[in-house]
Amino acid sequence: MTHNVRRAKLEDLEKLVEFTLSEASEAEGIVKNTEKVREGILTALKDESVAIYWVMENDGQIIGNVSVVKEWSDWNAGYYWWIQSMYLDPKYRGQGLMKSLLQTVKELAAQQRTLELRLYVHKDNERATKAYLKSGFTNSDYRVMVIGI
Repeated sequence: MTHNVRRAKLEDLEKLVEFTLSEASEAEGIVKNTEKVREGILTALKDESVAIYWVMENDGQIIGNVSVVKEWSDWNAGYYWWIQSMYLDPKYRGQGLMKSLLQTVKELAAQQRTLELRLYVHKDNERATKAYLKSGFTNSDYRVMVIGI
């Protein structure tokens, strides 16, 4: 088995849509609008200032992905990178592959002098929380708050 992580391409769109819909269902029990998800991912694949996607392949088949968005910090004059999505095909979980995906992101983030890699995880998603802690993430002093528009 050969695992390879590479930047996502336009040809990966449908697999990324499939994974993103699965992620929403598994992580939060929600069903997202397929066309909106496709539009969102396509926008990012065409413009990396929106988000950057990577895919993991196993013998040429896409088995996972990770994406990041950048947040500028005026306090620290640099970018924080937020994990926007992360998904591994269930058949490949528990093998340390998430660490490989994250390592690729961390290497590029370090090259670009990123301040920190961050993510948010649904408060009830214990499996993901454990996986992220195992991968080196720690709890933050910040609470995510929202307001509807």
